[in-house]
Amino acid sequence: MTARNRVHVMSESDVLRAVARMAREVVERNGGTEGLVVMGIHRRGVQIAELLREEIEQVSGGEVPSGSVDISLYRDDLEVIGPRPIVGGSELPAEGIDERCVVLVDDVAYTGRTSKAALNEVGDWGRPRRVLLCVLIDRGGRELPIHPDVVGRRLEVLEGQRVEVLVPEHDGRLGVDVVQAVEKGA
Repeated sequence: MTARNRVHVMSESDVLRAVARMAREVVERNGGTEGLVVMGIHRRGVQIAELLREEIEQVSGGEVPSGSVDISLYRDDLEVIGPRPIVGGSELPAEGIDERCVVLVDDVAYTGRTSKAALNEVGDWGRPRRVLLCVLIDRGGRELPIHPDVVGRRLEVLEGQRVEVLVPEHDGRLGVDVVQAVEKGA
């Protein structure tokens, strides 16, 4: 049995400020919003993508198509998850992704495996002009040479620690915590 130590590292206002910076960087890298598509990676990347899309639309005054990516069947560790992975639905924008700048949004970048799976799925859907990987938190520790283009915040996280991005839809609040498992009685 373990108890968990939790350190609050980003409040709701911190997250919203980071998303506002990220939105401006995405628009700048794309040279505007034309041809832009924002796609969140399930689970919490979808909520961060929605915040990002809303901020981009507020800044630009235009609409930005969006969608979501469920990488369940593209994971390289399906045998670890078990015989019946929970598969959600991916949603492609009506406009498609061919010749568009697809902004893949995730909550945390760590090993690079989630991003690789999302890139594989997007590649099966079409041929984007460009893909920008956008993450709220980059915690380092890559196992694959995949690095985010746009980062809300970089965190140094020790072995045994985990970054939890909290979103109202799943957690009742918006923020970021670092959690470490600690043995009881230690």
